[in-house]
Amino acid sequence: MTSTTAEMAPAPRPMTAPALVADRPVGDRRARFDAMRAVVAKDLTAVKRSKAVVLPMLFVPVLLLIVLPLIIGLIASHSQAVEVSDFLTRLPAGVADPITSLPQEEQMVVLVNGYLLAPLFLIVPLMISAVLAADAFAGEKERKTLESLLHLPLPDRDLFLAKLASAFIPALAVSWIGFLCFATVANTVAWPVMHRLFLPTQLWMVMILWVAPAVAALGLGVMVRVSARARTAQEANQLGGAVILPLIFLAMGQATGLLLVDLAVALGIGAVLWVLAVWLIARGAKKFTRDSLAAKV
Repeated sequence: MTSTTAEMAPAPRPMTAPALVADRPVGDRRARFDAMRAVVAKDLTAVKRSKAVVLPMLFVPVLLLIVLPLIIGLIASHSQAVEVSDFLTRLPAGVADPITSLPQEEQMVVLVNGYLLAPLFLIVPLMISAVLAADAFAGEKERKTLESLLHLPLPDRDLFLAKLASAFIPALAVSWIGFLCFATVANTVAWPVMHRLFLPTQLWMVMILWVAPAVAALGLGVMVRVSARARTAQEANQLGGAVILPLIFLAMGQATGLLLVDLAVALGIGAVLWVLAVWLIARGAKKFTRDSLAAKV
């Protein structure tokens, strides 16, 4: 009789971090916040354990923010002054004037590390947010963990925002840490030429604190919706590839000196990106439902 009763007893539900708050009302703001925080912590732990995600996240920042400034600084400090006056004549006066007023041996270092690499820096938060957001829901489907995610004691909107935060936080963290490494390397190797700290410039500060978070949010607004529709993370990455292509073309244009921006333009670009990002995220949160997500499994 005892064995029969044991067989008929329902199996206990697997405990997850959000289950710690499951006994509290869903409407409880503290309970909702704890559940969202648990989702973010789980996703960040999964990211740290995945080499397929971590390695691409580190390769591009290391290349753009450490290797490039190191090479440029070494070339500038171990060779004769590079003539860049012809290039500077094609730039807007607001950009060219502060550079042309410098000694010739400093011009290339400031031009490349102070201006040309700033737009390339935007690839870092966009790429990282896109990679992580592609895994937000498609990865859960692939790992067969979507069902437990859908049963969390969270409103649909909070679940959507928790998944956004899981990608937004690492994107900003890597970008800001990467910039600290960039500034340290650039100032160190250029010291024999510059004899002073020349980074961060005002343009760099606007890019880091204003434009980069907007770019990351814009990528998230698109990629999380793509991830909810895709069946695998690879499919989501393929569909979301169009997100990063326009910025890559912009970065290529920067290298020609045709699209260099000054401070006011950078602030304006950031404002436009934030408007687009907030609009996409708001639309995504409004349309996101558990039923539509489960239907695509």
